[in-house]
Amino acid sequence: MSIAPVQELRRIAEAVGQLHGCTVEDVEVRSDCRLLRVTLTEGRILLVSVMLDEVGKPRLDVDLLRAPEEVSHGQLEVPFEVLPE
Repeated sequence: MSIAPVQELRRIAEAVGQLHGCTVEDVEVRSDCRLLRVTLTEGRILLVSVMLDEVGKPRLDVDLLRAPEEVSHGQLEVPFEVLPE
C-alpha cells in the first residue's frame, strides 16, 4: 500500500470519527450508488462517494461538510458620495 492511500484512509477515519454522538436526519443514495449523502441534525453533511483515479481505478472519498455560517438577511447599507458638477 502506498503512502497516498494511507493518508486518504486517515483523512476518512478522521471525518467519520467526528460523527460520534451525532444524530442522522436524512440519508440519500444516488441512483447509480456512487454517492451516499448523510445529513445530520446539526446541519453537517457527510458525503461518501466512489471516484475514479487517473487510471480508472475506483477509490473511496469521504467529506464532512460543515453547515454554512448563518447569513444575515438584513438590509445592505451602501454609502455613496455626490460628486461636484
